[in-house]
Amino acid sequence: MPYLRTLIFCLIGLVLALQYALWFGKSNVVDLFHLKRSVTELEKENLSLRERNDRLHADVNEIKNRVEAIEERAREHLGLILPGETYFQVVPAENEEQHSGTD
Repeated sequence: MPYLRTLIFCLIGLVLALQYALWFGKSNVVDLFHLKRSVTELEKENLSLRERNDRLHADVNEIKNRVEAIEERAREHLGLILPGETYFQVVPAENEEQHSGTD
């Protein structure tokens, strides 16, 4: 009988040691939950970056295949004005109400 009691205490100690390692040791369950959340966030970020890369690849292909695309981007981003063209800038009229404020 004393051997049985010693065996039971040893098994209980082993179970407690394994539970401690599972919850508080290196690579524990809490770390696993944090890593899963981190992986989910990184996958979302990766998806948005993939979509951005796809748009950029489409823009590059368009620029390579269409000369008009280059001119369009130059006009839009660099203010390209070709010889013989006249540039007009339309400035909206300012309302008196905006300057005087609310009364």
